[in-house]
Amino acid sequence: MDADAVARAFVEHYYRTFDTNRAGLAGLYQDNSMLSFEGAKTQGAAAITAKLTGLPFQQCQHNISTIDCQPSGPAGGVLVFVSGSLQLPGEQHALKFSQMFHLMPTPQASFYVLNDIFRLNYA
Repeated sequence: MDADAVARAFVEHYYRTFDTNRAGLAGLYQDNSMLSFEGAKTQGAAAITAKLTGLPFQQCQHNISTIDCQPSGPAGGVLVFVSGSLQLPGEQHALKFSQMFHLMPTPQASFYVLNDIFRLNYA
């Protein structure tokens, strides 16, 4: 497994889907998945999808600055750390963010998000 290739493909798919059809992210999570969004924890695919689709903006554009990754454990997981900016409609300045994903393999030879931590970076 090429962790870098997995990370790049995942990041491209995740943010493209987030920016165009947030409900489409549901398939990336499972019942044991956990999201920490600005410190608030949410568990389970349905609850995570509800949290993401319920955010107080309908449109946004992510611009990725960096993607770092590492293989994770004997099960074949991948840790992915992303930094970038988030542009909301009508806002003059983009918001800086960091996001960490722990991807785990599925029996279908793909990956799901076990852990997802998102933080805005205020400076």
